[in-house]
Amino acid sequence: MADDFRMALTNLLRKSEMAGDVDFLRDGVRILGQTLMDLEVSQHLRAEKNERTPERAGHRNGYRTRQWDTRVGTVDLQVPRVRDGSFFPSLLEPRRRAERALVGVVQEAYVQGVSTRRVDELVKARGMTGISKSQVSRLCEELDAEVERVRSRHPCEEYPYVWLDARFLKVRQEGRVVSTAVVIAIGVTATGEREVLGLDVGPSEDGEFWLQFLRSLVSRGLKGVRLATSDSHQGLKNAIAATLSGTCWQRCRVHFMRNALSHGPRASAMMVAATIRTVFAQPDPAGARDQWRRVADSFRGRFPRLAEVMDEAEADVLAYATFPVEHWRQIWSNNPRSG
Repeated sequence: MADDFRMALTNLLRKSEMAGDVDFLRDGVRILGQTLMDLEVSQHLRAEKNERTPERAGHRNGYRTRQWDTRVGTVDLQVPRVRDGSFFPSLLEPRRRAERALVGVVQEAYVQGVSTRRVDELVKARGMTGISKSQVSRLCEELDAEVERVRSRHPCEEYPYVWLDARFLKVRQEGRVVSTAVVIAIGVTATGEREVLGLDVGPSEDGEFWLQFLRSLVSRGLKGVRLATSDSHQGLKNAIAATLSGTCWQRCRVHFMRNALSHGPRASAMMVAATIRTVFAQPDPAGARDQWRRVADSFRGRFPRLAEVMDEAEADVLAYATFPVEHWRQIWSNNPRSG
């Protein structure tokens, strides 16, 4: 269950990684890694920093800077040193497994909050037995502060385009498996840079949850949104209209395609998808609209319901066409891979 949950979080948060907004993950890995090394050297020396004890087995000798290459970028670590040179942190030995575990903890902390149990498991997985509850709590507090800094940060500039998306995850709460909605907002600047603006967890993806989420973004300073891209969830559309005044709505072309394919036989799915995609290859708004109608008309005889669906969705799926052509690949879908 835990592995499935972490995998789902990884798939959801890949949007932030693809957007280049990995500062939070990188900082979280650095904080966890640094604190784990400090705990480990204390165990090695049998004494905390500046602690006088008969059991002490050596002395610290400052730190040396080391760069650690991870999947979320290069992290600068201050590696503890001891006078006799007998210490090397286990964190840096099995590199790939260690940093994967750290990233997983940081991602889960971003969504669910910092888990003392998960951090304790991470510590034990590194072979560090005998760590006290207060030491684990201290590590959690440091990560929790970083999580809160990111979740409450204010957008640093205007974002004319915003992607909104959600996933449903099965999680265990108080001994029961329940479905939980995770929603995410990604801002796209006029020059194409992307940044995660917010992420929240709730019992369901209903209109009220989306309304509260978008209101929180606005209260933190989100402004200048000209186009919001999402699926056709009615509650989300209502929340966008209520909170982002003057914002147009773009129906995600990827979500629309999935819906369109459900109105034709499975054997024809590849042909239908390829035909609809010709719309998005058109170089200008007039060409896109004309091609959309030609495609819909071509389906009318064999797949009349599919043609009706295209008629109904034309304005929403082609909303991107009223914006600069060079922005189209950034805004016609909330899926980073669709461009």
